[in-house]
Amino acid sequence: MSNLPLSERLIVAADYSPVEYGGIEGARKKVLDLAQELKGTGVYIKVNSILRASGYGLINDLHELGVKVFADLKLNDIPNTMSIDAEMLAEAKPEIVTVMGCAGIEGVKAVQEILGDSTEVLVVTVLTSLDDDECQQIFGCSTSAGVLRFARMAQLAKVGGLILSPDEIKTLKNRSEITLSMNAPNFRPEWSFVEDDDQNPDRSLSIVEAFKNGAKRAVMGRAIINAGPNEEGFPQNSREAVILILRDIEEGLILREELKG
Repeated sequence: MSNLPLSERLIVAADYSPVEYGGIEGARKKVLDLAQELKGTGVYIKVNSILRASGYGLINDLHELGVKVFADLKLNDIPNTMSIDAEMLAEAKPEIVTVMGCAGIEGVKAVQEILGDSTEVLVVTVLTSLDDDECQQIFGCSTSAGVLRFARMAQLAKVGGLILSPDEIKTLKNRSEITLSMNAPNFRPEWSFVEDDDQNPDRSLSIVEAFKNGAKRAVMGRAIINAGPNEEGFPQNSREAVILILRDIEEGLILREELKG
């Protein structure tokens, strides 16, 4: 993990609304435009809804632009269907794909076994929009307990890592039985503003703190893709936003190494 290039520790979520950009093709074009703008930075591009709408050919188009792809499909079905999903993804070859922990060990394991070493499989534990009350209603436990439960299942399925909130990294880093990488969304830099934010602020941390605690990667979308002309010292575009975030990630990694020393 220590050999992972700094740039590959940031995944940029390319989530564009077709209502705002003239339909599915308009949203697809925005994804490709973003990839073009960030080309050469080394960061990953995360695609979700647009991948379902426009097909896996988008993965190839992004690869042709020289960017790595995080297919955030959150696969969740019976093991047989999960296997078929994995077989189709094996042709598209995204670098990373997500599955839901609540799909169960056998379904998750099926995806991992089929994709093998070609694609890193990450298990989504508890969605970062949920709070304790909602998690209790859905899973019958708190968010922290739910994250630990799905982390243990993911460990048994032998996947590459986890998706969890930055706050829960603090809990899992002290669990010796969990050796999977920890990858987190739900970051809000001080210079960013997200209108109608649906993330749970109680489960967030700063980027620096998350990487100091052991995060492998950060997943960020709106703070980056909505960056634009602003006050002096603030990012003026998505590329500048990426550079600022990579500096924070680097600071967190330095602090982590100092703690080890």
